[in-house]
Amino acid sequence: MPDLPSFIKAPDSYPAYLAMKLSQFSNLEKADWIFGNTFEALEGEAVKGIAELWPGTLIGPMVPSAYLDGRIKGDNGYGASLWKPLGDECMEWLETKPCESVIYVSFGSMVSLSAEQMEEIAWGLKGSGLYFLWVVKESERNRLPDGFIDSTKEKALIVTWCNQLEMLAHKAIGCFVTHCGWNSTLEGLSLGVPMVGVPQWADQLTDAKFIEEIWGVGVRAKEDEKGIVRREELMFCLKEVMEGERSEEVRRNAGKWKELAKEAVSEGGSSDKRINKFVEHLKGTNKKGEGKDFNGHV
Repeated sequence: MPDLPSFIKAPDSYPAYLAMKLSQFSNLEKADWIFGNTFEALEGEAVKGIAELWPGTLIGPMVPSAYLDGRIKGDNGYGASLWKPLGDECMEWLETKPCESVIYVSFGSMVSLSAEQMEEIAWGLKGSGLYFLWVVKESERNRLPDGFIDSTKEKALIVTWCNQLEMLAHKAIGCFVTHCGWNSTLEGLSLGVPMVGVPQWADQLTDAKFIEEIWGVGVRAKEDEKGIVRREELMFCLKEVMEGERSEEVRRNAGKWKELAKEAVSEGGSSDKRINKFVEHLKGTNKKGEGKDFNGHV
């Protein structure tokens, strides 16, 4: 049960979120096409059962082309953001660091860590002795320990926003500490970055399990009885991914999934073929209903 999405194992804990999700699926039976932001090599087996119930097709990873096959000129971003970028500050800082030496830390735009968890993450990062780039929202900076920013300025850059894709694609990044939201997980996989999962709620718990046990691209940090990832645990996970016994295997797996993600959207790849089938359907070249299952069967 601990790896199931939180709104399934404890529906009453997030009533508003559960209601929103259920409303999104209210007209599912009426849909002619259902797109999945994943790809066959990654989750082909998992979606076979879904294909028996609803029409759909896998078109992922939905990551800008510039970070995958580069076929679409100018496709280098999502086009919108809740936060303002900080110019070239992050990139300039990364350029001064050795290859695969920096930990990139971000918990997404929706997750809000408690003050206790923020403190443990902070001291865990410092205690690792590694370089780190940490995205801390302006509203959460007051939760950082007193004097933390000054005490880590030789090893760290703490910002309120950065272009995550640019960070993950940079050669200096060696590890991604993530909340395991699906977008971040898919970006980490697509760019071949090993991960340390610190999931909080929703599907993040399941994603973290897959990151460690199924795809083998990282580890999940264990929580204590209070649900807090302690600094010692974070330091252990960082060492394991960056330089421990499992680091070589994790990097090898991360590289494998990066290539498979690129292959899926490249010309003739599984997702590329399915997008083309949908376009052909819209143009009237296919009969209604063809090419609409998760596995691309016609």
